[in-house]
Amino acid sequence: MAQKPSIPKGTRDFSPSEVAKRNYIIQTIRDQFQKFGFQPIETPSFENSETLMGKYGEEGDRLIFKILNSGDFLKKADKEAYEAKDSLKITSSISEKALRYDLTVPFARYVVQHRNEIEFPFKRYQIQPVWRADRPQKGRFREFFQCDADVVGSTSLWQEVEFVQLYDAVFSALDLKGVTIKINNRKVLSGFAEVIGESDKLIDFTVALDKLDKIGEEGVKKEMQEKGISAEAIQKIQRVFDLKGDFAEKIKVLKTILSTSEVGKKGIEELEFINMSIEALGLETATLDLDVTLARGLNYYTGAIYEVSAPKEVKMGSIGGGGRYDDLTGIFGLKDVSGVGISFGLDRIYLVLEELGLFPETVSKDIEALFINFGESESLYCFQAIKALRKAGVAAELYPDEAKMKKQMTHANRRDIPYVVLAGKEEMEQQKFTLKNMRSGEQFTVSQQELVEKLK
Repeated sequence: MAQKPSIPKGTRDFSPSEVAKRNYIIQTIRDQFQKFGFQPIETPSFENSETLMGKYGEEGDRLIFKILNSGDFLKKADKEAYEAKDSLKITSSISEKALRYDLTVPFARYVVQHRNEIEFPFKRYQIQPVWRADRPQKGRFREFFQCDADVVGSTSLWQEVEFVQLYDAVFSALDLKGVTIKINNRKVLSGFAEVIGESDKLIDFTVALDKLDKIGEEGVKKEMQEKGISAEAIQKIQRVFDLKGDFAEKIKVLKTILSTSEVGKKGIEELEFINMSIEALGLETATLDLDVTLARGLNYYTGAIYEVSAPKEVKMGSIGGGGRYDDLTGIFGLKDVSGVGISFGLDRIYLVLEELGLFPETVSKDIEALFINFGESESLYCFQAIKALRKAGVAAELYPDEAKMKKQMTHANRRDIPYVVLAGKEEMEQQKFTLKNMRSGEQFTVSQQELVEKLK
């Protein structure tokens, strides 16, 4: 008995209508990327393992899909690790490549590798799939697309301001209202770690803090203590957990908490500049909010940190995120190249638009007209009109088989094709076509030119 076909958990097949909707989102994002001056690049789906490992923190490294070496991969395996069944140690000897976890680290590698060809500041966008060995759940997949935009070679905070505007422009174009662009600064987080005397545990501190909305205040404090941060140290920043109010009110409290931290005060200064600029420029549909618990547990952020939340009526994780990563290219040998970038979560944006009914009706539009197949000579006659329609920008096709009329008409109905065109012996003799509106039932006898004009 043949095995029932299936796909891996966390992956999906997409129907024609789903692909059309995804393409609508991608094209909307691409249009805005280009309006803001970003240029497209593409990188391989897999990278050398050393390019990716160690760039996402301990948790991120565990989620990277490793690719087994081709051929007899066990032949070159670390024998000691193999006999000890040490999976972590043996990995490097049997897997030299890995599927990319995101688009930012491959982009940093690209910049370093092609630095002599790039004009800085370099603004690039990239729309490609990424893979993560995560636990699948609603809005979280193991294979998904990211839509990234980055700028490298500039330390100007105007780039951060522009990315807030870019988020707003994309979600406005998608007619998605009620989106919140959360912002924080890694320097503020460093300031927190400094004032509690735990600067050496910055990563542990930020990874735990980033989980506040998932595990709550007590859960975060428990995780921090498990990482060696004392209860007394945590108490010093209790006001962080209770912080409320608008942007300016939160800044005022931060200035008090971080009054003794120079790095923290620098972070506050950067946040104030971004907020002041956005207030002057205005946003169409999105809201900018300061979230001091936002950490995004990735090692490479050094300045601004972004995370975008869907409208409150939709239960969904973040639909975008990013930040500044001054030190990223230094990992690959290129020093003093500052970068900042953001990402759009295509799959989650899709789910949000679907739930809110925001896809335009025309997005999933199929062909405009189906020509009925009455036989070989009739089909050849029809193809002359089909060719003219396609040249005029109208999607049309011939039913491929000389099947019963009912079957062909049913096919048109099931595909929701608005028009059917019939051309039998009588129409051919008169050099005409019968055009039927499948919704109203009306029929018209038209010439080829009239047919093109009506369907255009």
